[in-house]
Amino acid sequence: MTQERTGAQAILDQMGGVSGLIYSSLPVLVFVPVSTLAGLKPAVISALAVAAVILVWRLIRRETTQPAVSGFIGVGVCALIAYLMGESKGYFLLGIWTSLFWAVVFGLSVLVRRPVVGYVWGWVNGHGTGWRAVPRAVRVFDIATLTWVLVFGSRFVVQHHLYDADQTGWLGVARIAMGWPLTATAALVTYLAIKSAQRAIHAAEQAQGIPAEIAHADVEYEDDAAYEDDAARRTD
Repeated sequence: MTQERTGAQAILDQMGGVSGLIYSSLPVLVFVPVSTLAGLKPAVISALAVAAVILVWRLIRRETTQPAVSGFIGVGVCALIAYLMGESKGYFLLGIWTSLFWAVVFGLSVLVRRPVVGYVWGWVNGHGTGWRAVPRAVRVFDIATLTWVLVFGSRFVVQHHLYDADQTGWLGVARIAMGWPLTATAALVTYLAIKSAQRAIHAAEQAQGIPAEIAHADVEYEDDAAYEDDAARRTD
C-alpha cells in the first residue's frame, strides 16, 4: 500500500523538498557579501550565476523540474527588482510581500472554516472534502494552517522591519534563518496535526452505521454535539 502524503509533504514538494529549501539559501549567501564588497551589479550577476549552477545541477540529478525552474526564475525576479531599484535590499522585496500574501490567504482560510492544509491533504490523497464533517479534524487542520500563518507572518514582520531600516546584511541573515528551519518546524507540526485528524476521521468511519453518509460526505458541523446528534439520527 502506498503511504499517504501529508499536507506538509505536498507543500515541501512545491518548494523542491528539503534540498530545495537549502538550495534557495545559496544565492542569498552569495548576493549579500558580494553586494557589500563589490556593489549591486556584481552581486546580481553572482546570484544569477549561482542560481543557474543549481538549476543545471538539479536537472543533471533528474530532480523534479518545476521547483528547479521556479527557483531560478524566483532568483531572477528578485535580482531584477534589486537592479531596477538600484538598491541591494530590493532583492528581498518579493519574498517579503509574498510572505504577507500567504499569511493572509492561510489566515482567511481558517476564519471561513476552510483551512488550507485540510484541502491540500484531501486533494493530494484523493479524499475530497469529507473531513469537514468531522469537527475534530477541522480543528487540527486549523492548528496546522495557523502554524503556517505564524511562519509567513513572522517572516513578513521581521524582514519588513529590516528592509525599512536599510539593514541588507541582516535581511540576508533573516531570510536564511527564517527559511528552511521555520519551514521544517511548521512541517513537523503539520505532520502531527494531520495524524491526529486522520485518527478522528478513522473514528468517524468506524462509527456505527455512518461510514458512507458522514465520514465521506461534504457536510460541515459547528461542533462535536451537532456531529453526534446527526450520527445518532442517521443510525436510528
